[in-house]
Amino acid sequence: MKIALIDYGAGNIQSIRFAFDRLGVKTMLTSNSEVIRQADRVVFPGVGEASSAMTKLKISGLDLLIPQLTQPVLGICLGMQLMCRYTQEGETKGLGIFDAEVKRFDTSLKVPHMGWNTASQLSSSLFAHIDSDSYFYLVHSYYASICEQTIGVTHYGHSFSSALQLKNFFGVQFHPEKSSTVGAQLLKNFLTL
Repeated sequence: MKIALIDYGAGNIQSIRFAFDRLGVKTMLTSNSEVIRQADRVVFPGVGEASSAMTKLKISGLDLLIPQLTQPVLGICLGMQLMCRYTQEGETKGLGIFDAEVKRFDTSLKVPHMGWNTASQLSSSLFAHIDSDSYFYLVHSYYASICEQTIGVTHYGHSFSSALQLKNFFGVQFHPEKSSTVGAQLLKNFLTL
């Protein structure tokens, strides 16, 4: 199985590679459109700032490629946020795959929202063999609003989308690669979709 990790200069790539290594699956880090198009699974990681990340995607043409992919695609953290319609971070237009707006947490909350929190209302095969209210690891200052594509909800000050799905596109706000056994199970589920 060919797993492509999209390389656009934003992301916690080594942790993700190690997580797949532990599952016995090799990954390839690439920005090559043809390699990404031919992969069996695509992971769209992200740690960084939205507007500069989107600029990098546009320079390489990946902003046009990603929404056209037909295999399972998993956006993680910033990757998921960039798959949304719009983010307040840098007033950035996203890829428009998910009909969610990404907003900054209220200043009354400690930001970034960092550490373990639960995901509930899980409603996708991405969460097979994972109990509702399982704990996942998060580090983020912006959140995706609840929308029709929400398949997982987390509460921090208010409820937000911790997971999204539209057809073959999946997004998670949390870091499965840092979420112990439940994160490993989610990555296994992604491999078998």
